[in-house]
Amino acid sequence: MSRQLKEAASTAALRQERSDVSEVVAAVIADVRERGDEAVRQYSEKFDSWSPESFRLSAGQIEEIVARVPDEVLDDLRTVQANVRAFAQHQLESMREFEVETRPGVFLGQRHLPIAASGAYVPGGRYPLTASAHMTVVTAKVAGVERVTTCTPPIRGEIPAATVAAMHLAGADDIFLLGGVQAVAAMALGTGTIGKVDLLAGPGNAYVAEAKRQLFGEVGIDLFAGPTEILVVADGSADPFVVAVDLLSQAEHGPDSPAVLISTSEEVARAAMAHIDRLLPDMPTNDMAGPAWRDHGQVHVVDDLDEAYRLADAFASEHVQILTERPREALEKMHNYGALFLGEGTCVSYGDKVIGTNHVLPTRGAARYTGGLWVGKYLRTVTYQEVTDRAASAELGELCGRASRIELFEGHARSGDVRAAKYAGAPLPWAADVYAPAR
Repeated sequence: MSRQLKEAASTAALRQERSDVSEVVAAVIADVRERGDEAVRQYSEKFDSWSPESFRLSAGQIEEIVARVPDEVLDDLRTVQANVRAFAQHQLESMREFEVETRPGVFLGQRHLPIAASGAYVPGGRYPLTASAHMTVVTAKVAGVERVTTCTPPIRGEIPAATVAAMHLAGADDIFLLGGVQAVAAMALGTGTIGKVDLLAGPGNAYVAEAKRQLFGEVGIDLFAGPTEILVVADGSADPFVVAVDLLSQAEHGPDSPAVLISTSEEVARAAMAHIDRLLPDMPTNDMAGPAWRDHGQVHVVDDLDEAYRLADAFASEHVQILTERPREALEKMHNYGALFLGEGTCVSYGDKVIGTNHVLPTRGAARYTGGLWVGKYLRTVTYQEVTDRAASAELGELCGRASRIELFEGHARSGDVRAAKYAGAPLPWAADVYAPAR
Protein backbone atom coordinates (compact mmCIF):
# COMPACT_ATOMS: atom_id res chain seq x y z
CA MET A 1 0.00 0.00 0.00
CA SER A 2 1.31 3.43 -0.98
CA ARG A 3 1.45 6.33 1.48
CA GLN A 4 2.07 9.75 -0.04
CA LEU A 5 4.31 12.08 1.96
CA LYS A 6 4.25 14.85 -0.67
CA GLU A 7 1.69 15.57 -3.39
CA ALA A 8 1.93 17.62 -6.59
CA ALA A 9 -0.10 20.78 -6.99
CA SER A 10 -3.16 21.10 -9.22
CA THR A 11 -2.58 21.13 -12.99
CA ALA A 12 -5.53 23.35 -13.91
CA ALA A 13 -3.35 26.42 -14.46
CA LEU A 14 -1.00 24.35 -16.61
CA ARG A 15 -3.86 23.32 -18.90
CA GLN A 16 -4.82 26.96 -19.45
CA GLU A 17 -1.20 27.85 -20.14
CA ARG A 18 -1.01 25.13 -22.80
CA SER A 19 -4.10 26.56 -24.49
CA ASP A 20 -2.55 30.04 -24.61
CA VAL A 21 0.72 28.67 -26.01
CA SER A 22 -1.14 26.76 -28.71
CA GLU A 23 -2.82 29.91 -30.02
CA VAL A 24 0.42 31.89 -30.20
CA VAL A 25 2.24 29.05 -31.97
CA ALA A 26 -0.52 28.53 -34.53
CA ALA A 27 -0.40 32.21 -35.48
CA VAL A 28 3.38 32.21 -35.94
CA ILE A 29 3.34 29.03 -38.05
CA ALA A 30 0.59 30.43 -40.27
CA ASP A 31 2.57 33.63 -40.78
CA VAL A 32 5.81 31.80 -41.63
CA ARG A 33 3.87 29.59 -44.03
CA GLU A 34 2.55 32.67 -45.83
CA ARG A 35 5.48 35.11 -45.69
CA GLY A 36 8.52 32.86 -45.26
CA ASP A 37 11.80 34.63 -44.50
CA GLU A 38 10.09 37.98 -43.95
CA ALA A 39 8.01 36.54 -41.10
CA VAL A 40 10.99 34.65 -39.68
CA ARG A 41 13.01 37.85 -39.46
CA GLN A 42 10.12 39.76 -37.90
CA TYR A 43 9.65 37.20 -35.11
CA SER A 44 13.39 36.92 -34.49
CA GLU A 45 13.52 40.69 -34.00
CA LYS A 46 10.44 40.61 -31.78
CA PHE A 47 11.36 37.68 -29.52
CA ASP A 48 15.17 37.66 -29.59
CA SER A 49 16.11 41.19 -30.73
CA TRP A 50 18.18 39.43 -33.38
CA SER A 51 18.23 40.37 -37.07
CA PRO A 52 21.64 39.78 -38.69
CA GLU A 53 22.24 40.12 -42.40
CA SER A 54 22.04 36.34 -42.62
CA PHE A 55 20.86 33.89 -39.98
CA ARG A 56 23.01 31.20 -41.56
CA LEU A 57 26.60 31.09 -40.36
CA SER A 58 29.20 30.91 -43.14
CA ALA A 59 32.15 28.52 -42.95
CA GLY A 60 34.39 31.47 -42.10
CA GLN A 61 32.12 32.64 -39.30
CA ILE A 62 31.96 29.13 -37.86
CA GLU A 63 35.74 28.83 -37.95
CA GLU A 64 36.11 32.16 -36.17
CA ILE A 65 33.51 31.27 -33.51
CA VAL A 66 34.98 27.84 -32.81
CA ALA A 67 38.45 29.39 -32.44
CA ARG A 68 37.12 31.41 -29.49
CA VAL A 69 36.12 28.28 -27.57
CA PRO A 70 38.70 27.06 -25.00
CA ASP A 71 40.62 23.95 -26.02
CA GLU A 72 39.43 22.03 -22.96
CA VAL A 73 35.79 22.68 -23.91
CA LEU A 74 36.44 21.50 -27.47
CA ASP A 75 38.18 18.38 -26.19
CA ASP A 76 35.26 17.61 -23.88
CA LEU A 77 32.76 18.12 -26.71
CA ARG A 78 34.73 15.72 -28.90
CA THR A 79 34.88 13.12 -26.12
CA VAL A 80 31.16 13.27 -25.41
CA GLN A 81 30.31 13.15 -29.11
CA ALA A 82 32.56 10.11 -29.52
CA ASN A 83 30.53 8.40 -26.78
CA VAL A 84 27.23 9.27 -28.48
CA ARG A 85 28.58 8.24 -31.88
CA ALA A 86 29.78 4.88 -30.60
CA PHE A 87 26.45 4.02 -29.00
CA ALA A 88 24.50 5.13 -32.08
CA GLN A 89 26.80 3.00 -34.24
CA HIS A 90 26.05 -0.04 -32.06
CA GLN A 91 22.35 0.68 -32.49
CA LEU A 92 22.77 0.88 -36.26
CA GLU A 93 24.63 -2.41 -36.36
CA SER A 94 21.79 -4.06 -34.43
CA MET A 95 19.38 -3.29 -37.28
CA ARG A 96 19.54 -6.11 -39.81
CA GLU A 97 18.69 -5.86 -43.48
CA PHE A 98 17.66 -9.17 -45.01
CA GLU A 99 16.19 -10.93 -48.01
CA VAL A 100 14.44 -14.27 -47.60
CA GLU A 101 12.94 -16.71 -50.12
CA THR A 102 9.69 -17.58 -48.36
CA ARG A 103 8.75 -20.18 -51.01
CA PRO A 104 10.32 -21.08 -54.34
CA GLY A 105 10.57 -17.92 -56.44
CA VAL A 106 9.05 -15.58 -53.80
CA PHE A 107 11.58 -13.11 -52.38
CA LEU A 108 10.81 -10.68 -49.54
CA GLY A 109 13.30 -8.17 -48.20
CA GLN A 110 13.87 -5.35 -45.75
CA ARG A 111 16.12 -2.31 -46.04
CA HIS A 112 16.86 0.68 -43.81
CA LEU A 113 17.03 3.94 -45.76
CA PRO A 114 18.05 7.24 -44.12
CA ILE A 115 15.82 10.26 -44.50
CA ALA A 116 17.25 12.94 -46.79
CA ALA A 117 17.19 15.92 -44.41
CA SER A 118 16.65 16.47 -40.70
CA GLY A 119 16.35 19.56 -38.56
CA ALA A 120 17.88 19.83 -35.10
CA TYR A 121 16.70 22.45 -32.64
CA VAL A 122 19.35 23.13 -29.99
CA PRO A 123 17.90 25.27 -27.17
CA GLY A 124 19.57 28.38 -25.83
CA GLY A 125 18.04 30.96 -23.52
CA ARG A 126 18.90 30.28 -19.91
CA TYR A 127 20.60 26.97 -20.67
CA PRO A 128 22.75 26.60 -23.82
CA LEU A 129 22.22 22.86 -24.24
CA THR A 130 25.29 21.81 -26.19
CA ALA A 131 24.41 18.18 -25.41
CA SER A 132 21.34 18.43 -27.62
CA ALA A 133 23.63 18.94 -30.60
CA HIS A 134 25.31 15.63 -29.87
CA MET A 135 22.00 13.79 -29.60
CA THR A 136 20.30 15.21 -32.68
CA VAL A 137 23.19 15.78 -35.09
CA VAL A 138 25.64 12.98 -34.33
CA THR A 139 22.86 10.38 -34.27
CA ALA A 140 21.43 11.62 -37.57
CA LYS A 141 24.84 11.51 -39.21
CA VAL A 142 25.49 7.95 -38.00
CA ALA A 143 22.17 6.99 -39.60
CA GLY A 144 23.38 8.47 -42.90
CA VAL A 145 21.25 11.63 -43.12
CA GLU A 146 22.73 13.68 -45.96
CA ARG A 147 21.69 17.17 -44.78
CA VAL A 148 21.33 18.14 -41.12
CA THR A 149 20.15 21.69 -40.48
CA THR A 150 20.58 23.11 -37.00
CA CYS A 151 19.05 26.14 -35.32
CA THR A 152 19.97 27.68 -32.00
CA PRO A 153 18.95 31.08 -30.62
CA PRO A 154 21.32 33.88 -29.67
CA ILE A 155 21.69 34.32 -25.92
CA ARG A 156 20.93 37.91 -24.91
CA GLY A 157 22.14 39.12 -28.28
CA GLU A 158 25.37 37.11 -28.15
CA ILE A 159 26.50 34.16 -30.25
CA PRO A 160 26.61 30.97 -28.12
CA ALA A 161 30.10 29.92 -29.20
CA ALA A 162 30.20 26.57 -27.38
CA THR A 163 26.85 25.56 -28.88
CA VAL A 164 27.99 26.52 -32.39
CA ALA A 165 31.17 24.50 -31.83
CA ALA A 166 29.12 21.50 -30.69
CA MET A 167 26.89 21.64 -33.77
CA HIS A 168 29.89 22.04 -36.07
CA LEU A 169 31.90 19.21 -34.50
CA ALA A 170 28.82 16.98 -34.60
CA GLY A 171 28.67 17.37 -38.38
CA ALA A 172 25.88 19.89 -38.99
CA ASP A 173 25.65 20.95 -42.62
CA ASP A 174 23.86 24.25 -42.00
CA ILE A 175 23.96 26.24 -38.78
CA PHE A 176 21.46 29.05 -38.23
CA LEU A 177 21.45 31.49 -35.32
CA LEU A 178 17.68 31.44 -35.03
CA GLY A 179 15.41 30.36 -32.22
CA GLY A 180 11.85 29.75 -31.16
CA VAL A 181 8.76 28.83 -33.14
CA GLN A 182 10.06 30.76 -36.14
CA ALA A 183 13.09 28.45 -36.36
CA VAL A 184 11.06 25.28 -36.07
CA ALA A 185 8.49 26.49 -38.60
CA ALA A 186 11.18 27.59 -41.05
CA MET A 187 12.85 24.17 -41.00
CA ALA A 188 9.55 22.32 -41.28
CA LEU A 189 8.03 24.45 -44.02
CA GLY A 190 11.12 25.71 -45.84
CA THR A 191 11.76 29.35 -46.76
CA GLY A 192 13.82 31.11 -49.36
CA THR A 193 16.97 30.70 -47.26
CA ILE A 194 16.23 27.66 -45.08
CA GLY A 195 15.74 24.30 -46.72
CA LYS A 196 12.77 22.13 -45.79
CA VAL A 197 13.58 19.08 -43.67
CA ASP A 198 11.84 15.72 -43.33
CA LEU A 199 12.11 15.32 -39.56
CA LEU A 200 12.47 17.71 -36.62
CA ALA A 201 14.29 16.70 -33.46
CA GLY A 202 15.48 18.29 -30.27
CA PRO A 203 14.05 19.71 -27.04
CA GLY A 204 12.83 23.24 -26.42
CA ASN A 205 10.49 25.33 -24.35
CA ALA A 206 6.71 24.98 -24.37
CA TYR A 207 6.42 27.03 -27.57
CA VAL A 208 8.97 24.94 -29.46
CA ALA A 209 7.34 21.71 -28.27
CA GLU A 210 3.91 22.95 -29.35
CA ALA A 211 5.26 24.02 -32.74
CA LYS A 212 6.59 20.52 -33.34
CA ARG A 213 3.24 19.07 -32.30
CA GLN A 214 1.31 21.29 -34.70
CA LEU A 215 3.71 20.60 -37.59
CA PHE A 216 3.70 16.83 -37.10
CA GLY A 217 2.33 15.23 -40.25
CA GLU A 218 3.89 17.75 -42.57
CA VAL A 219 7.19 16.59 -41.13
CA GLY A 220 8.16 13.82 -38.77
CA ILE A 221 9.20 14.64 -35.23
CA ASP A 222 11.24 12.83 -32.64
CA LEU A 223 8.75 13.01 -29.76
CA PHE A 224 5.89 15.01 -28.28
CA ALA A 225 8.09 16.53 -25.61
CA GLY A 226 7.03 17.88 -22.24
CA PRO A 227 8.95 19.03 -19.18
CA THR A 228 11.90 16.92 -18.04
CA GLU A 229 10.94 14.22 -15.52
CA ILE A 230 12.82 12.16 -12.94
CA LEU A 231 11.58 9.28 -10.82
CA VAL A 232 13.80 7.63 -8.21
CA VAL A 233 13.09 4.18 -6.79
CA ALA A 234 14.96 3.76 -3.51
CA ASP A 235 15.10 1.10 -0.83
CA GLY A 236 16.50 1.25 2.70
CA SER A 237 20.07 0.99 1.40
CA ALA A 238 19.87 4.25 -0.56
CA ASP A 239 21.84 7.31 0.53
CA PRO A 240 19.20 10.01 1.17
CA PHE A 241 21.66 12.77 0.27
CA VAL A 242 22.31 11.20 -3.14
CA VAL A 243 18.57 10.81 -3.64
CA ALA A 244 18.01 14.49 -2.88
CA VAL A 245 20.83 15.73 -5.11
CA ASP A 246 19.69 13.58 -8.04
CA LEU A 247 16.06 14.69 -7.75
CA LEU A 248 17.12 18.34 -7.80
CA SER A 249 19.47 17.72 -10.73
CA GLN A 250 16.45 17.32 -12.99
CA ALA A 251 14.11 19.73 -11.21
CA GLU A 252 16.42 22.55 -12.29
CA HIS A 253 15.37 22.04 -15.93
CA GLY A 254 12.28 24.15 -15.34
CA PRO A 255 9.57 25.12 -12.87
CA ASP A 256 7.23 22.45 -14.26
CA SER A 257 9.66 19.49 -14.13
CA PRO A 258 8.22 16.62 -12.05
CA ALA A 259 10.56 14.99 -9.51
CA VAL A 260 9.17 11.84 -7.89
CA LEU A 261 10.55 9.58 -5.17
CA ILE A 262 9.17 6.10 -4.50
CA SER A 263 10.79 4.40 -1.53
CA THR A 264 10.30 1.30 0.56
CA SER A 265 11.81 3.21 3.49
CA GLU A 266 9.98 6.09 5.13
CA GLU A 267 13.23 6.95 6.91
CA VAL A 268 15.07 7.36 3.59
CA ALA A 269 12.16 9.29 2.09
CA ARG A 270 11.90 11.78 4.96
CA ALA A 271 15.66 12.23 5.13
CA ALA A 272 15.80 12.93 1.39
CA MET A 273 13.03 15.52 1.73
CA ALA A 274 14.93 17.19 4.57
CA HIS A 275 18.10 17.33 2.46
CA ILE A 276 16.14 18.93 -0.39
CA ASP A 277 14.80 21.59 1.97
CA ARG A 278 18.37 22.36 3.08
CA LEU A 279 19.93 22.31 -0.39
CA LEU A 280 17.36 24.36 -2.31
CA PRO A 281 17.89 27.83 -0.78
CA ASP A 282 21.54 27.99 -1.81
CA MET A 283 21.15 26.19 -5.14
CA PRO A 284 22.12 28.55 -8.02
CA THR A 285 19.15 27.25 -10.03
CA ASN A 286 16.68 27.51 -7.16
CA ASP A 287 14.43 29.78 -9.23
CA MET A 288 13.71 26.73 -11.42
CA ALA A 289 14.26 23.78 -9.09
CA GLY A 290 12.35 25.38 -6.19
CA PRO A 291 8.99 25.78 -7.94
CA ALA A 292 9.44 22.40 -9.66
CA TRP A 293 9.85 20.62 -6.33
CA ARG A 294 7.15 22.69 -4.62
CA ASP A 295 4.50 22.21 -7.31
CA HIS A 296 5.49 18.97 -9.05
CA GLY A 297 7.47 17.02 -6.47
CA GLN A 298 5.98 13.82 -5.09
CA VAL A 299 7.12 11.34 -2.44
CA HIS A 300 5.54 7.89 -2.03
CA VAL A 301 6.35 5.23 0.54
CA VAL A 302 5.43 1.64 -0.42
CA ASP A 303 5.57 -1.72 1.32
CA ASP A 304 8.06 -3.47 -0.96
CA LEU A 305 10.01 -3.12 -4.20
CA ASP A 306 7.45 -5.01 -6.28
CA GLU A 307 4.91 -2.34 -5.37
CA ALA A 308 7.51 0.35 -6.04
CA TYR A 309 8.12 -0.98 -9.56
CA ARG A 310 4.39 -1.22 -10.29
CA LEU A 311 3.85 2.37 -9.17
CA ALA A 312 6.88 3.54 -11.16
CA ASP A 313 5.48 1.81 -14.25
CA ALA A 314 2.20 3.69 -13.75
CA PHE A 315 4.12 6.99 -13.90
CA ALA A 316 5.98 5.88 -17.08
CA SER A 317 8.57 8.54 -16.35
CA GLU A 318 11.18 9.90 -18.72
CA HIS A 319 14.13 9.08 -16.42
CA VAL A 320 13.95 6.32 -13.81
CA GLN A 321 16.84 5.99 -11.39
CA ILE A 322 17.17 2.80 -9.34
CA LEU A 323 18.95 3.21 -5.99
CA THR A 324 18.54 -0.22 -4.44
CA GLU A 325 20.70 -3.12 -3.29
CA ARG A 326 19.99 -5.06 -6.51
CA PRO A 327 19.40 -2.35 -9.16
CA ARG A 328 19.53 -4.70 -12.18
CA GLU A 329 16.38 -6.36 -10.87
CA ALA A 330 14.53 -3.40 -12.40
CA LEU A 331 15.45 -4.60 -15.89
CA GLU A 332 13.08 -7.53 -15.37
CA LYS A 333 10.52 -5.86 -13.13
CA MET A 334 9.96 -2.56 -14.95
CA HIS A 335 8.50 -1.92 -18.40
CA ASN A 336 7.51 1.76 -18.76
CA TYR A 337 10.36 4.27 -18.81
CA GLY A 338 12.30 6.43 -21.22
CA ALA A 339 15.69 5.46 -19.81
CA LEU A 340 16.75 3.42 -16.79
CA PHE A 341 19.73 4.39 -14.61
CA LEU A 342 20.91 1.50 -12.47
CA GLY A 343 22.71 1.92 -9.17
CA GLU A 344 24.37 4.73 -7.25
CA GLY A 345 27.33 4.85 -9.65
CA THR A 346 24.97 5.98 -12.42
CA CYS A 347 22.87 9.13 -12.54
CA VAL A 348 20.45 10.79 -14.92
CA SER A 349 22.89 13.64 -15.47
CA TYR A 350 25.33 11.17 -17.06
CA GLY A 351 22.65 10.29 -19.60
CA ASP A 352 21.85 13.95 -20.17
CA LYS A 353 25.42 15.05 -20.76
CA VAL A 354 28.18 12.51 -21.25
CA ILE A 355 27.62 8.76 -21.20
CA GLY A 356 26.54 8.23 -24.82
CA THR A 357 22.90 7.13 -24.74
CA ASN A 358 20.42 9.58 -26.23
CA HIS A 359 18.80 12.08 -23.86
CA VAL A 360 15.80 12.92 -26.07
CA LEU A 361 13.23 10.77 -24.27
CA PRO A 362 9.44 10.37 -23.89
CA THR A 363 7.62 12.43 -21.25
CA ARG A 364 4.06 12.78 -19.91
CA GLY A 365 3.49 9.03 -19.87
CA ALA A 366 4.52 8.48 -23.48
CA ALA A 367 7.02 5.85 -22.31
CA ARG A 368 4.03 3.50 -22.23
CA TYR A 369 4.10 3.35 -26.04
CA THR A 370 7.41 4.69 -27.32
CA GLY A 371 11.11 4.84 -26.61
CA GLY A 372 13.40 7.81 -27.07
CA LEU A 373 15.32 9.24 -29.99
CA TRP A 374 17.71 6.73 -31.54
CA VAL A 375 19.50 6.07 -34.78
CA GLY A 376 16.47 4.17 -36.12
CA LYS A 377 14.35 7.32 -35.96
CA TYR A 378 16.35 8.71 -38.87
CA LEU A 379 15.89 5.54 -40.90
CA ARG A 380 12.86 4.32 -42.80
CA THR A 381 12.53 0.56 -42.63
CA VAL A 382 11.12 -0.35 -46.04
CA THR A 383 10.25 -3.65 -47.65
CA TYR A 384 10.44 -5.03 -51.19
CA GLN A 385 8.91 -8.05 -52.90
CA GLU A 386 9.74 -10.00 -56.03
CA VAL A 387 8.03 -13.11 -57.43
CA THR A 388 10.12 -14.78 -60.14
CA ASP A 389 8.37 -18.18 -60.28
CA ARG A 390 5.31 -18.26 -62.53
CA ALA A 391 3.62 -21.08 -60.65
CA ALA A 392 4.11 -19.28 -57.32
CA SER A 393 2.65 -16.09 -58.77
CA ALA A 394 -0.35 -17.97 -60.14
CA GLU A 395 -1.00 -19.58 -56.75
CA LEU A 396 -0.70 -16.24 -54.99
CA GLY A 397 -3.00 -14.73 -57.61
CA GLU A 398 -5.74 -17.22 -56.88
CA LEU A 399 -5.37 -16.65 -53.14
CA CYS A 400 -5.38 -12.88 -53.67
CA GLY A 401 -8.60 -13.12 -55.66
CA ARG A 402 -10.39 -15.03 -52.93
CA ALA A 403 -9.01 -12.91 -50.07
CA SER A 404 -9.84 -9.64 -51.81
CA ARG A 405 -13.42 -10.63 -52.56
CA ILE A 406 -13.99 -11.40 -48.89
CA GLU A 407 -13.40 -7.67 -48.40
CA LEU A 408 -15.34 -6.68 -51.55
CA PHE A 409 -12.19 -5.29 -53.23
CA GLU A 410 -12.86 -6.38 -56.79
CA GLY A 411 -9.99 -4.39 -58.30
CA HIS A 412 -7.50 -6.07 -55.99
CA ALA A 413 -8.98 -9.45 -56.83
CA ARG A 414 -8.59 -8.86 -60.56
CA SER A 415 -4.86 -8.09 -60.20
CA GLY A 416 -4.52 -11.56 -58.72
CA ASP A 417 -6.85 -13.10 -61.32
CA VAL A 418 -4.69 -11.81 -64.18
CA ARG A 419 -1.57 -13.56 -62.83
CA ALA A 420 -3.47 -16.78 -62.25
CA ALA A 421 -4.80 -16.63 -65.79
CA LYS A 422 -1.53 -15.65 -67.46
CA TYR A 423 0.73 -18.07 -65.60
CA ALA A 424 -1.59 -21.05 -65.01
CA GLY A 425 -4.42 -20.68 -67.49
CA ALA A 426 -7.08 -20.00 -64.86
CA PRO A 427 -10.41 -18.74 -66.24
CA LEU A 428 -10.93 -15.00 -66.39
CA PRO A 429 -14.72 -14.65 -66.70
CA TRP A 430 -14.82 -10.91 -66.13
CA ALA A 431 -12.56 -10.32 -69.18
CA ALA A 432 -13.03 -13.45 -71.31
CA ASP A 433 -13.99 -11.41 -74.36
CA VAL A 434 -10.98 -9.06 -74.26
CA TYR A 435 -8.09 -11.07 -72.81
CA ALA A 436 -6.59 -14.35 -73.89
CA PRO A 437 -3.49 -15.21 -71.87
CA ALA A 438 -0.44 -16.19 -73.92
CA ARG A 439 0.70 -19.79 -73.47
